[in-house]
Amino acid sequence: MDARRNAAPVIIKRKKIIVGGGHHGGAWKVAYADFVTAMMAFFLLMWLLGATTEKQRKGIADYFSPTVPMSRVSGGGSGAFGGDSVFSEQSLAKSGTGASDKHSTESHQARGELGVLAEGGTAGMSTADSAAFSEIDERLKGRSGESLASDEVLRHIVTRVTDEGLIIEIFDIGEAALFVPDQSEPTPILRDIADIIATVAGTVINDIAIAGHTRARPVTLAENPVWELSAARANRMRLLLEEAGLSHRRMRRLTGHADRAPATRDPMSPRNNRLEVILLRSQ
Repeated sequence: MDARRNAAPVIIKRKKIIVGGGHHGGAWKVAYADFVTAMMAFFLLMWLLGATTEKQRKGIADYFSPTVPMSRVSGGGSGAFGGDSVFSEQSLAKSGTGASDKHSTESHQARGELGVLAEGGTAGMSTADSAAFSEIDERLKGRSGESLASDEVLRHIVTRVTDEGLIIEIFDIGEAALFVPDQSEPTPILRDIADIIATVAGTVINDIAIAGHTRARPVTLAENPVWELSAARANRMRLLLEEAGLSHRRMRRLTGHADRAPATRDPMSPRNNRLEVILLRSQ
Protein backbone atom coordinates (compact mmCIF):
# COMPACT_ATOMS: atom_id res chain seq x y z
CA MET A 1 0.00 0.00 0.00
CA ASP A 2 1.26 3.38 -0.88
CA ALA A 3 2.14 5.41 2.28
CA ARG A 4 0.79 8.58 0.73
CA ARG A 5 -2.77 7.39 1.15
CA ASN A 6 -2.50 7.77 5.00
CA ALA A 7 -1.53 11.53 4.82
CA ALA A 8 -4.16 14.09 5.86
CA PRO A 9 -5.57 16.07 2.98
CA VAL A 10 -4.36 19.69 2.69
CA ILE A 11 -7.24 22.16 2.49
CA ILE A 12 -6.44 25.68 1.30
CA LYS A 13 -9.01 28.39 2.13
CA ARG A 14 -8.81 31.66 0.28
CA LYS A 15 -10.56 34.52 2.09
CA LYS A 16 -11.79 37.22 -0.20
CA ILE A 17 -11.32 40.72 1.33
CA ILE A 18 -13.49 43.46 -0.12
CA VAL A 19 -11.94 46.91 0.30
CA GLY A 20 -14.25 49.90 -0.03
CA GLY A 21 -14.20 53.50 1.20
CA GLY A 22 -10.77 53.22 2.78
CA HIS A 23 -9.51 56.62 1.68
CA HIS A 24 -12.66 58.72 2.04
CA GLY A 25 -14.22 57.17 5.11
CA GLY A 26 -12.61 59.73 7.56
CA ALA A 27 -14.26 62.91 6.27
CA TRP A 28 -16.69 62.87 9.18
CA LYS A 29 -13.76 63.33 11.56
CA VAL A 30 -12.82 66.61 9.93
CA ALA A 31 -16.41 67.80 10.09
CA TYR A 32 -16.66 66.77 13.73
CA ALA A 33 -13.43 68.61 14.59
CA ASP A 34 -14.80 71.76 12.95
CA PHE A 35 -18.01 71.39 14.93
CA VAL A 36 -16.15 70.99 18.24
CA THR A 37 -13.98 74.03 17.44
CA ALA A 38 -17.05 76.12 16.63
CA MET A 39 -18.77 75.05 19.86
CA MET A 40 -15.67 75.91 21.88
CA ALA A 41 -15.57 79.36 20.31
CA PHE A 42 -19.29 79.80 20.98
CA PHE A 43 -19.03 78.90 24.65
CA LEU A 44 -15.95 81.14 25.00
CA LEU A 45 -17.99 83.99 23.54
CA MET A 46 -20.85 83.31 25.94
CA TRP A 47 -18.42 83.32 28.87
CA LEU A 48 -16.89 86.62 27.79
CA LEU A 49 -20.33 88.25 27.47
CA GLY A 50 -21.23 87.17 30.97
CA ALA A 51 -17.90 87.82 32.70
CA THR A 52 -17.00 91.27 31.33
CA THR A 53 -18.41 94.77 31.62
CA GLU A 54 -19.60 96.93 28.74
CA LYS A 55 -16.33 98.87 28.75
CA GLN A 56 -14.26 95.68 28.70
CA ARG A 57 -16.32 94.27 25.83
CA LYS A 58 -15.74 97.48 23.88
CA GLY A 59 -12.00 97.13 24.43
CA ILE A 60 -12.04 93.52 23.20
CA ALA A 61 -14.09 94.50 20.15
CA ASP A 62 -11.71 97.36 19.34
CA TYR A 63 -8.75 95.01 19.66
CA PHE A 64 -10.13 92.63 17.01
CA SER A 65 -11.49 95.36 14.73
CA PRO A 66 -9.66 95.24 11.37
CA THR A 67 -9.91 99.02 11.00
CA VAL A 68 -7.99 99.81 14.19
CA PRO A 69 -4.26 100.57 13.69
CA MET A 70 -2.28 98.60 16.24
CA SER A 71 0.99 99.87 17.70
CA ARG A 72 3.85 98.20 19.45
CA VAL A 73 3.54 100.57 22.42
CA SER A 74 -0.18 100.39 22.96
CA GLY A 75 -2.73 97.61 23.02
CA GLY A 76 -6.34 96.94 23.80
CA GLY A 77 -5.90 97.29 27.54
CA SER A 78 -3.53 97.78 30.44
CA GLY A 79 -4.00 94.20 31.66
CA ALA A 80 -6.18 91.16 31.30
CA PHE A 81 -9.43 92.49 29.85
CA GLY A 82 -8.37 96.00 30.81
CA GLY A 83 -10.88 97.38 28.36
CA ASP A 84 -8.85 100.36 27.19
CA SER A 85 -9.50 101.23 23.58
CA VAL A 86 -6.77 101.76 21.00
CA PHE A 87 -8.56 104.82 19.68
CA SER A 88 -7.58 108.21 21.04
CA GLU A 89 -10.13 111.04 21.12
CA GLN A 90 -13.24 108.90 20.56
CA SER A 91 -12.59 106.41 23.37
CA LEU A 92 -13.02 106.34 27.12
CA ALA A 93 -9.53 105.37 28.15
CA LYS A 94 -7.60 107.11 25.34
CA SER A 95 -4.53 104.90 25.52
CA GLY A 96 -3.94 104.73 21.77
CA THR A 97 -1.02 106.28 19.95
CA GLY A 98 -2.81 108.12 17.18
CA ALA A 99 -5.23 111.00 16.96
CA SER A 100 -8.59 110.38 15.33
CA ASP A 101 -9.82 113.94 15.86
CA LYS A 102 -9.22 116.22 12.91
CA HIS A 103 -8.39 119.16 15.15
CA SER A 104 -6.73 117.44 18.09
CA THR A 105 -4.19 119.36 20.11
CA GLU A 106 -0.74 118.00 20.80
CA SER A 107 -1.39 117.89 24.54
CA HIS A 108 -4.65 115.96 24.04
CA GLN A 109 -3.24 113.23 21.80
CA ALA A 110 -2.66 109.96 23.59
CA ARG A 111 0.92 108.72 23.75
CA GLY A 112 0.48 105.04 24.43
CA GLU A 113 -0.25 103.15 27.62
CA LEU A 114 1.10 105.63 30.18
CA GLY A 115 3.70 106.60 27.56
CA VAL A 116 6.39 104.55 29.27
CA LEU A 117 9.81 104.79 27.68
CA ALA A 118 12.71 102.37 27.87
CA GLU A 119 14.66 104.82 30.06
CA GLY A 120 12.05 104.44 32.79
CA GLY A 121 10.40 107.85 32.38
CA THR A 122 7.23 108.91 30.65
CA ALA A 123 7.00 110.44 27.19
CA GLY A 124 7.62 114.18 27.51
CA MET A 125 7.56 113.84 31.30
CA SER A 126 10.12 113.70 34.07
CA THR A 127 10.78 110.50 35.96
CA ALA A 128 9.48 112.15 39.15
CA ASP A 129 6.17 113.00 37.51
CA SER A 130 5.88 109.52 36.04
CA ALA A 131 6.45 107.87 39.41
CA ALA A 132 4.06 110.26 41.16
CA PHE A 133 1.30 109.76 38.60
CA SER A 134 1.68 105.99 38.74
CA GLU A 135 1.43 106.06 42.52
CA ILE A 136 -1.71 108.20 42.40
CA ASP A 137 -3.29 105.85 39.85
CA GLU A 138 -2.45 102.82 42.00
CA ARG A 139 -3.92 104.45 45.11
CA LEU A 140 -7.12 105.31 43.29
CA LYS A 141 -7.49 101.82 41.83
CA GLY A 142 -6.30 100.02 44.97
CA ARG A 143 -3.47 98.16 43.21
CA SER A 144 -0.96 98.98 45.95
CA GLY A 145 -3.25 97.98 48.79
CA GLU A 146 -6.64 99.12 50.03
CA SER A 147 -8.37 101.46 47.60
CA LEU A 148 -9.37 104.93 48.76
CA ALA A 149 -12.57 104.63 46.75
CA SER A 150 -15.37 102.11 47.03
CA ASP A 151 -16.50 100.16 43.99
CA GLU A 152 -19.55 102.41 43.76
CA VAL A 153 -17.33 105.50 43.50
CA LEU A 154 -14.54 103.89 41.51
CA ARG A 155 -16.80 103.14 38.56
CA HIS A 156 -17.14 106.90 37.98
CA ILE A 157 -13.36 107.41 37.63
CA VAL A 158 -10.99 106.76 34.72
CA THR A 159 -7.35 107.87 34.65
CA ARG A 160 -4.96 108.34 31.76
CA VAL A 161 -1.62 110.03 31.16
CA THR A 162 -1.07 112.47 28.29
CA ASP A 163 1.59 115.01 27.43
CA GLU A 164 -0.32 117.47 29.60
CA GLY A 165 -0.20 115.33 32.72
CA LEU A 166 -2.36 112.86 34.64
CA ILE A 167 -6.04 113.23 33.78
CA ILE A 168 -8.56 112.01 36.35
CA GLU A 169 -11.85 111.80 34.48
CA ILE A 170 -15.10 111.71 36.45
CA PHE A 171 -18.38 111.00 34.65
CA ASP A 172 -22.07 110.24 35.06
CA ILE A 173 -23.29 106.65 34.99
CA GLY A 174 -26.98 106.26 34.20
CA GLU A 175 -29.00 107.57 37.12
CA ALA A 176 -25.86 108.09 39.24
CA ALA A 177 -25.13 111.71 38.30
CA LEU A 178 -22.39 114.01 39.56
CA PHE A 179 -24.60 117.11 39.56
CA VAL A 180 -28.26 117.91 39.93
CA PRO A 181 -29.68 117.78 36.37
CA ASP A 182 -29.05 121.01 34.44
CA GLN A 183 -27.44 122.60 37.49
CA SER A 184 -24.00 123.01 39.02
CA GLU A 185 -25.09 121.73 42.43
CA PRO A 186 -22.98 118.63 43.23
CA THR A 187 -24.44 115.36 44.43
CA PRO A 188 -23.06 113.51 47.47
CA ILE A 189 -21.11 111.13 45.26
CA LEU A 190 -19.19 114.01 43.66
CA ARG A 191 -18.36 115.38 47.11
CA ASP A 192 -16.92 111.97 48.04
CA ILE A 193 -14.91 111.86 44.81
CA ALA A 194 -13.59 115.39 45.43
CA ASP A 195 -12.38 114.36 48.90
CA ILE A 196 -10.59 111.35 47.42
CA ILE A 197 -8.94 113.36 44.65
CA ALA A 198 -7.85 116.02 47.15
CA THR A 199 -6.27 113.30 49.29
CA VAL A 200 -4.24 111.73 46.47
CA ALA A 201 -3.39 115.10 44.88
CA GLY A 202 -2.09 116.29 48.24
CA THR A 203 0.82 113.85 47.92
CA VAL A 204 2.28 115.84 44.99
CA ILE A 205 2.90 119.52 44.27
CA ASN A 206 1.81 119.61 40.64
CA ASP A 207 -0.52 122.39 39.53
CA ILE A 208 -4.11 121.51 38.66
CA ALA A 209 -6.39 122.26 35.72
CA ILE A 210 -10.11 121.45 35.64
CA ALA A 211 -12.23 120.98 32.51
CA GLY A 212 -16.01 120.64 32.40
CA HIS A 213 -18.00 118.83 29.70
CA THR A 214 -21.73 118.32 29.17
CA ARG A 215 -23.86 116.19 26.93
CA ALA A 216 -25.63 117.64 23.89
CA ARG A 217 -29.30 118.56 24.04
CA PRO A 218 -31.85 116.66 21.91
CA VAL A 219 -33.29 119.87 20.46
CA THR A 220 -31.89 123.18 19.30
CA LEU A 221 -32.47 125.82 21.93
CA ALA A 222 -32.55 129.57 21.43
CA GLU A 223 -30.25 129.92 24.43
CA ASN A 224 -28.24 126.76 24.92
CA PRO A 225 -26.85 126.73 28.49
CA VAL A 226 -24.15 124.11 27.89
CA TRP A 227 -21.29 126.62 27.81
CA GLU A 228 -22.21 128.31 31.07
CA LEU A 229 -23.12 124.99 32.67
CA SER A 230 -19.83 123.26 31.83
CA ALA A 231 -17.81 126.23 33.09
CA ALA A 232 -19.92 126.51 36.27
CA ARG A 233 -19.45 122.81 37.02
CA ALA A 234 -15.68 123.07 36.53
CA ASN A 235 -15.59 126.00 38.94
CA ARG A 236 -17.74 124.14 41.47
CA MET A 237 -15.27 121.24 41.34
CA ARG A 238 -12.48 123.72 42.07
CA LEU A 239 -14.34 124.90 45.17
CA LEU A 240 -14.92 121.33 46.33
CA LEU A 241 -11.21 120.51 45.99
CA GLU A 242 -10.22 123.65 47.90
CA GLU A 243 -12.75 122.85 50.62
CA ALA A 244 -11.20 119.39 50.84
CA GLY A 245 -7.77 120.88 51.55
CA LEU A 246 -6.04 121.68 48.25
CA SER A 247 -4.38 125.07 48.02
CA HIS A 248 -5.99 127.62 45.70
CA ARG A 249 -2.49 128.51 44.47
CA ARG A 250 -2.27 125.19 42.64
CA MET A 251 -5.28 125.98 40.46
CA ARG A 252 -3.97 127.03 37.06
CA ARG A 253 -6.86 126.70 34.62
CA LEU A 254 -10.62 126.27 34.49
CA THR A 255 -12.28 125.55 31.15
CA GLY A 256 -15.79 124.77 29.98
CA HIS A 257 -16.00 122.73 26.79
CA ALA A 258 -19.80 122.46 26.60
CA ASP A 259 -20.80 119.56 24.31
CA ARG A 260 -17.97 120.07 21.78
CA ALA A 261 -15.75 117.16 22.91
CA PRO A 262 -18.02 114.11 23.48
CA ALA A 263 -16.49 111.00 25.00
CA THR A 264 -18.85 108.68 23.09
CA ARG A 265 -20.25 108.51 19.59
CA ASP A 266 -23.65 109.49 20.96
CA PRO A 267 -23.34 113.19 21.89
CA MET A 268 -26.48 113.01 24.05
CA SER A 269 -25.23 110.13 26.19
CA PRO A 270 -25.04 110.88 29.95
CA ARG A 271 -21.45 109.61 29.76
CA ASN A 272 -20.54 112.97 28.22
CA ASN A 273 -21.43 114.75 31.47
CA ARG A 274 -17.98 114.67 32.96
CA LEU A 275 -15.16 116.56 34.65
CA GLU A 276 -11.45 116.27 34.03
CA VAL A 277 -9.09 117.04 36.91
CA ILE A 278 -5.62 117.31 35.38
CA LEU A 279 -2.43 117.12 37.43
CA LEU A 280 -0.12 119.13 35.17
CA ARG A 281 3.47 118.25 34.48
CA SER A 282 6.00 119.94 36.70
CA GLN A 283 8.06 121.03 33.67
